[in-house]
Amino acid sequence: MELERPTVIDLSNETRNASFEGAFPDLYKRAYGLAYRMLGNRAAAEDVAAETLAKALMRWNRLDPDRVAGWVLRTAGNHSIDLMRKKGRTLEPGVIDLEDQTTLRLSLAEAVRKLPKRQREVIVLRFLSDLTEAATADTLGISTGSVKSHTHRALARLRDDLGPETLEAVGAGSH
Repeated sequence: MELERPTVIDLSNETRNASFEGAFPDLYKRAYGLAYRMLGNRAAAEDVAAETLAKALMRWNRLDPDRVAGWVLRTAGNHSIDLMRKKGRTLEPGVIDLEDQTTLRLSLAEAVRKLPKRQREVIVLRFLSDLTEAATADTLGISTGSVKSHTHRALARLRDDLGPETLEAVGAGSH
């Protein structure tokens, strides 16, 4: 009885680069969208998306193909939070009409920054990236029940910090 030889997977740089180039437009769009929703600043969102995709390229051969989008979203969310922490109010858009939205966004960002890491990740993925509970669980490598628990605890803490009206205003109070 002769054994079949396993199929060799081509992991050459050319193959990896072609795979990255094919995935880049969608991943960049998702990273930019999340960063813009968090930061409210186009230039900063472009920087976050570019930095995130540069990191993705460096790790491309080690990333699980089924979890790449989640990794990109989580990384973009973390970069956005780090940028808000460093820059604070300098990210405010210069449009006066957006003053209330900017104040709301900054208050929410500050409250989210205070959450424990896992709760912060769940909130960013569920509400800012619009992932389902199942997709969030898969992205973070935890159960759907854990996502529900972290979401519940995080929203309770955010309600305490910001008030229920604020969460309703940003669309997170009804989940």
